[in-house]
Amino acid sequence: MKTVVASAEINPLSSLDVWEDDLLERYPDPTEIADGKATEEFRNYENPARDSVREFYRLNHTYQTYEFVLEKKKDFLKFDKKEMPVWKAFDFLNTLVDDSDPDTDLDQFQHLLQTSEAIRADGHPDWMVLAGLFHDMGKVLCLFGEPQWAVVGDTFPVGCAFSDKIVYSEFFEANPDYYNPQYNTKYGVYSPNCGLKNVQLSWGHDEYIYHMMKDYLPEPALYMLRYHSFYAQHREHAYDHLMDDHDHEMFKWVNIFNPYDLYSKSPVPPDWNELKPYYQQLVNKYLPATLKF
Repeated sequence: MKTVVASAEINPLSSLDVWEDDLLERYPDPTEIADGKATEEFRNYENPARDSVREFYRLNHTYQTYEFVLEKKKDFLKFDKKEMPVWKAFDFLNTLVDDSDPDTDLDQFQHLLQTSEAIRADGHPDWMVLAGLFHDMGKVLCLFGEPQWAVVGDTFPVGCAFSDKIVYSEFFEANPDYYNPQYNTKYGVYSPNCGLKNVQLSWGHDEYIYHMMKDYLPEPALYMLRYHSFYAQHREHAYDHLMDDHDHEMFKWVNIFNPYDLYSKSPVPPDWNELKPYYQQLVNKYLPATLKF
């Protein structure tokens, strides 16, 4: 049965980046990537209200059920909404420019470029640079009418008991799966250490971009894309009982990637004219000329 969402429940956040504001408060992690800027200075709103974040997670935890995830994957992973040349896809993403972000006036593409440039500056493989460039491309889901809470937010497994390590876990009491004996045990529909490849995670931009890129990038890059919002695991280690040995090995890459996503913003815009030849060559190396959304 198709999930029905009221219009008032589409966009509780003033912008998608409010979720990242909350991440930086919950998971401060000083790093040299920030180029001397203390992490507590990032997204420094004056007396920030947390009501919108709480409402965001109330909706996210209410509606992200096992059936909801399967429904969304069936709809969006057909990739029949739009087809664009790779660089036009960034223009499309830029319609999500966030006017309320206190850190930067840069558009979405420039933020992604800063992430990828920070990765490149530290000498990581070029496929990781490309993962940095594309890791938030899945946010275009908002442009196809998806509610914010089905685009961003910490991700978590569905089909088994919700961990109390998930942010605002108390809101899961409104989720139908919370009371369903098929889904509310430690393993639910899964088996011990079955591997994340067999586990359904909540729907959002991570899962979407993973499926878009899965035929083109090496496996470590795909783990970065698919699990960079899975904070309940790579920060809290709440789902070791579902992960296999291969997942644990690949999560070393996820842990390397995440600081670049959170702390690479800078008010200085990248010089695209200078960088363009490198990135055109990089994209041509790994990706087709057009992307399907």
